[in-house]
Amino acid sequence: MDALQFHRHRRLRQTENLRAMVRETHLHVEDFIYPVFAIEGENVKQEVPSMPGVYQFSLDRLNDEIAEAVELGIKSVIIFGIPNEKDEVGSQAYCEHGIVQKAIHQVKQSFPDLVVIADTCLCEYTSHGHCGVVEQEEVLNDPSLELLVKTAVSQASAGADIIAPSNMMDGFVAAIRRGLDEAGFAHVPIMSYAVKYASAFYGPFRDAANSTPQFGDRKTYQMDPANRLEAFREAESDVAEGADFIMVKPALAYLDIIRDMKNRFHLPIVAYNVSGEYAMIKAAAQNGWVNEKQIVLEMLLGMKRAGADLILTYFAKDVARWLKE
Repeated sequence: MDALQFHRHRRLRQTENLRAMVRETHLHVEDFIYPVFAIEGENVKQEVPSMPGVYQFSLDRLNDEIAEAVELGIKSVIIFGIPNEKDEVGSQAYCEHGIVQKAIHQVKQSFPDLVVIADTCLCEYTSHGHCGVVEQEEVLNDPSLELLVKTAVSQASAGADIIAPSNMMDGFVAAIRRGLDEAGFAHVPIMSYAVKYASAFYGPFRDAANSTPQFGDRKTYQMDPANRLEAFREAESDVAEGADFIMVKPALAYLDIIRDMKNRFHLPIVAYNVSGEYAMIKAAAQNGWVNEKQIVLEMLLGMKRAGADLILTYFAKDVARWLKE
């Protein structure tokens, strides 16, 4: 043994406090954006079947949910809406009294310091379930931009602190930036879903938001999961067009892309820990196959380590409680 030459890395792992001293990556409650689903109606708190612990809230029940998040130290939420009525052009998305607009206004009135982010898309509001205007089963890019601008301006008018467009139409950041500026909202930042893959991990969200496409899929506008360089092209376009944040969606199978974005761009990087990632862990935990707390914290640490500055996650309240412990 005397002739062996090797490094003793274990010296820094001997006790919990010693490990904590040299820990490189940390989770903070300020890192998390908590998704909330607002639905029309009264006295509604309806659990999403494929997402245990995630609920749709009517406006009269919404403030209780927001208050709990604020009490836990969560600083930001993103609001998704489920309207009563849908049509071909998703008019409830940009209606002055639409469900998201009403929810934003209510939350900002009750919790003025909370950062309220508006998901800006049409799929939850269109009868066909696609993220834009459809003609003969083709999603039209440029006519969709006009409606997305109207949606963003209506959300900013309702009090949204950040606009988060998720539609993946070409030019959506440029169009929304110009629309917001012309409407007097030059101060409102854009959190672009810049790198959004056509992923199988979105299934439970479509259950939660009632947004499953009625025909085809979204592969003509969302990205091919096999492509890495395409992510650079998409993000570079959005940055040039005025994006203030870059989001990568999903997160778990795209940690390499998160690191690519962090290395290339000097904007805050957001990882969307999506519904399928949430549902898999919940199901495994309910069956006793994994330790939910340990696996969630490890997963989110991986996203931070990959380069995410912020994580949009349905686990936000759970993790906030664990961090308090």
